Amino acid sequence: MTATSGIVMVVDDDLAVRESLKFALEIEGLEVAACGSGAELLAHPELPHVGCLVLDYRMPAMDGLEVMERLACRKMRPPVILITSHATTALCQRAAAAGVRYVLEKPLLGNALVNGIRDVLNQPD
Repeated sequence: MTATSGIVMVVDDDLAVRESLKFALEIEGLEVAACGSGAELLAHPELPHVGCLVLDYRMPAMDGLEVMERLACRKMRPPVILITSHATTALCQRAAAAGVRYVLEKPLLGNALVNGIRDVLNQPD
């Protein structure tokens, strides 16, 4: 499977955000699945086919960086775009150290998310 054929997985505990992102990305022609938590993502049957994760940082039980740690324990390191309402310098540094490709601040404006997704999906493995 090539990176361009991967599923975009949106993980956000806010149903309205999750569904609106899913809808907007599908309009852009992307194949999208959505989860409401890190635990739901880790159990999702499409997880092996993820080409890009759009991962909320602040979620109950397990934050976005903890989700990435769990994936790494499974030897899974899909490209991650971290979305957050609080993009502090410290968080951006932690995210970069964890391998996050982009940190985008909510509210998501313009084409930054779509452009970031297309960028990571079009990069060679």
